[in-house]
This record gives sequence, structure tokens and C-alpha cells, in this order.
Amino acid sequence: MKFVCCLFISLTLSLTSFCQAKPYYTQYVLNNYILNPALTGIENYTDIKMSYRNQWTGIDGAPVTGYVTMHKPIGKSDDKTTATSFAMKGFNSRGNAYGDDKTTSSPHHGIGLILLNDKAGFINRWTMNASYAYHLPLSGRTTFSAGLSAGMSSINLDRSKINFGELDPNDPAIGYANSELNKIKPELGVGLWLYASNYFAGLSILNIVIGKNSFAVNDNGDSFTPNYFFTGGYRFDIGEDFNLIPSLMIQYWQPQLIGEHLNVKLQYRDMVWAGVGYRRSDFISGYSALFGLNLANAMNLSYSYEVATSSRLRNYTGNTHEIMIGFILGNKYSESCPRAIW
Repeated sequence: MKFVCCLFISLTLSLTSFCQAKPYYTQYVLNNYILNPALTGIENYTDIKMSYRNQWTGIDGAPVTGYVTMHKPIGKSDDKTTATSFAMKGFNSRGNAYGDDKTTSSPHHGIGLILLNDKAGFINRWTMNASYAYHLPLSGRTTFSAGLSAGMSSINLDRSKINFGELDPNDPAIGYANSELNKIKPELGVGLWLYASNYFAGLSILNIVIGKNSFAVNDNGDSFTPNYFFTGGYRFDIGEDFNLIPSLMIQYWQPQLIGEHLNVKLQYRDMVWAGVGYRRSDFISGYSALFGLNLANAMNLSYSYEVATSSRLRNYTGNTHEIMIGFILGNKYSESCPRAIW
């Protein structure tokens, strides 16, 4: 048991102190806004999502991440005005004709907010970011957007959760006073997004503000370095009722650490979807599966399960669960499925 505890602490420190990589999300493909501010206001409605991720279940102090995101458009008016929910019975609004009659909206703005808590072991991080984006149509089918996010993070170290055993609890690398155990750090991110009815591609940079967050008077602490994300996906029609969306996300964060995420999502009409994914990274690789459904045109629910394949904790812990609930407010087209991010 001591071996497991020591191993977990070493992994926690390597993930948090080494380079401050952003948290992993199995279901990022359903909410790319969490990684790219350029998606702010991309839909016709206010999009609210709440997510809870429990990683490495079975180990005390394993990473737990939760967030709430919300964003909405300002001044957006689509050329298409047909409300899909009033179509004739049996008509599939996401069928082959979807790409034929979809046109871009006029230039518009978007605003949003992210509230996030990421906890691993004795380190707890609260983040609040506001975002803005501008969406500019390049043609009748393609739109380009650029976004900016800014906010603050509060990083806390809870000494009461550290079991020093026979070691000296007065570790100068950790600190003693409350002022040393709670640090505030500015957050800044930028992003670009190119999207149409059948593809999307984006690039974002988070943690732009470089610096060190020390919990003591010396130089020991967390190194904050930029995180780069490149994302792309394409939508294939399979008959009239199904569409298949393979996507790829590459994450890079200094010093020279790379993670690749490959996902495939199969969707039936506007109703349900299922998908599989594979993640390979310098720290942890694994497979995942997800399932979701739209509940009317105001709510959606999804769940994912991930199995780690290369973690040194693999023999001592369970796997990863992630659940996400989405709410749609002000849905003027009464659509049950997103039009721009699928």
C-alpha cells in the first residue's frame, strides 16, 4: 500500500508540478469550447454544459475534474429560418440534405464563461475564465472565428492531506503559512476555428502566461507553460439516417510532451450517438467509449468510460468515468442537435 501511495504521489507531482498541462477530457469532442475560446457563441442558442470526471477510481486522492461552461451568440441571424422540429413526421433534419440547405450566418459575436475545478491529491485548482469570439463567414458554407479567453486561477495546497510518515513535515518545498499554500495566477488563451456543415478545424493556445507558482520561499513549485491544441474532424453521411464523424486532437505542452486523441462518433438522426476513442500520451494512454442522447430540444446527456493501458497505476486502480449534461436555452430554431459542432 505504501508503494501505491508513493507511486500515486509521484505521478500527481509529475502531472501538476512538471508542466501544468490542462486536464484531460474524454468528451472534449462534444464540447470543444472547453479547449478553444473561438467556439464562443458558435450556435444559435445559449449552450450550457456541466461535466464531472472521476479518474483512476479506487485510489484516494485520484484526479477529479468538474466544470460548467456557458456561451451564447450576439447578433447572430441565420439565413435558414426553417424550424426543424416542425418538419413532417419521419423527416431527418440531419440527413443528406442537411449540407445542401445549410448556409452560414451573418458576422456575429459571442461571449462565454468557464468555471472549472481540478483536484489531484493535495493540490486543488479553481479557474474562472471569460471568453469572447468573432465569427466571420468566408463563403456560403464556411465560417472562420477567432476567440480570446482571460481569467484567474487559484491554486491551493492542502498540507493536511499529505502523509509524511517518518519524514520531516517541515518540508521547505511545500511551505508552512497559509499565504504560501494559496496562489493566484492569471489565465490567458487564444483560439482559431474554421467550420462548415461537414468539417471543422481549430488551433488554440492556453496557459499563455508563463511563470512559476511556488508554494514556498524557494524556487520549487509548478511551472506554467503554454498548452497547444490542434483539432480537426469530418462528417460522413451513411445513408439517410446515420453520420460518422472521425476527429483528431493533438495536444502539445512544453517541454516536448505530446498527446494524441483519436475519436470516432456515430450518430443516428438527432437522437442518439455512440463513439470510441484512443489516447496516446507521454504520461498515460488508453481506450474510451461514449454514449449520449438528446432529450427533446432543450437537454442532452452523455457518458464515457476510459481504460488506461500504460499507467503504472493500472494494476492498483479502476478506470475513468466522465458524465456531461447539456442545456439549450433560447433555442429559436427548436433544434435538438447542434448545427455547428456535432
